[in-house]
Amino acid sequence: MSIFIYKARNRLGRRVKGDFEAPILEMAEAALRRRGFTQLTVKPKPKNILEGTFLEGKVTDRDMVIFSRQFSTMINAGVPILQSLQIMCEQTESKVLRRILYNVRNDIEGGSSLFEALRKHPKVFDDLYANMVNAGETGGILDTILLRLAEYLEKAAKLKARVKSAMVYPGVVVAVAVAVIAIILIFVIPTFEEMFKDFGAALPLPTQIVINMSRFTQDNFMWMIFGVVAFVIIFKRLYRFERVKISVDFWVLTLPVFGPLMRKVAVARFSRTLSTMVSSGVPILNALDIVARTAGNKTVELGVLEAKKSIAEGQTLADPLEATGVFPPMVIQMISIGESTGSLDHMLSKVADFYDNEVDVAVETLTSLLEPMMIVFLGVVVGGLVVSMYLPIFQIGETIM
Repeated sequence: MSIFIYKARNRLGRRVKGDFEAPILEMAEAALRRRGFTQLTVKPKPKNILEGTFLEGKVTDRDMVIFSRQFSTMINAGVPILQSLQIMCEQTESKVLRRILYNVRNDIEGGSSLFEALRKHPKVFDDLYANMVNAGETGGILDTILLRLAEYLEKAAKLKARVKSAMVYPGVVVAVAVAVIAIILIFVIPTFEEMFKDFGAALPLPTQIVINMSRFTQDNFMWMIFGVVAFVIIFKRLYRFERVKISVDFWVLTLPVFGPLMRKVAVARFSRTLSTMVSSGVPILNALDIVARTAGNKTVELGVLEAKKSIAEGQTLADPLEATGVFPPMVIQMISIGESTGSLDHMLSKVADFYDNEVDVAVETLTSLLEPMMIVFLGVVVGGLVVSMYLPIFQIGETIM
């Protein structure tokens, strides 16, 4: 299949342009004329050297939210799916999403269902999105499902942004602290060392330690950078192994400060995703399978998969989730009540809302705790280096007096 760009006039006489996927030029022209386009100018699209690479860009959460809401509105207004997708192709700002929507539209025109067409693009339309669309198509409530997806994506994006803000702030402060210390050790301390050579007396122990650290940093700076890069690469490769991933993810949940935050994030994501899927009519076993893969933590994933086995054997959802030790008692109780009353999706939505607020509070608390800790850390380290360098000068001053 090749991509062709075209300029034409639509049925209303307006000038339109875009791109279209087809095996050959003649078939692209014929397909466009079938849509009512006239005064066609069609030619092969120039090859984009960035296509398929990270430099091309990606479809953002905002793009997906806008697409889902607009698609829902058009379906609700009675606009056919093919026409809706064509309008979305022409209106979306994302070039990547535009290209994918053209492919989806062409697949549907070729006889595929919307679910089958979306499933061919898992990086943009994941299992959750595709399965919910399938449930919407089957139940004749596609517009409602798309609206739920838009709301889910909005809330999921907000949760992701909160977690990023909690992680980025300390990371930036630590990076700045390391950079400041490195500059002092590499450029400032050697100046003092040259000055101290003429003193003709033994340097105080703190001063000598700082000078030794400066020499070590100057001699091994590139090796230190190489070591950090090597550690990150090795860790990423090891993290692909199942046992390593399980151990690391379990350890993350036990950390004193970040552990409770990660646990709340996992509970909020689990509850929101499962609630959205169950309320949309996705079978509970399929929903749990998708929720497990999107959990973001291996410990949570294994717990959800155990719950799936339990339900497949005729048991409840609450008991195996309680056995994981990840989900707090309140969550288990809410799920149990939801199962017994037939309102599991409603209860899970309440849990998700509660833990979204808990994540907000946890992020604010974490930020307020880290800020003074980082300031004290920087003050002690930088102040310690400065004082160590001035100790010999103080000693000389006392000797002269």
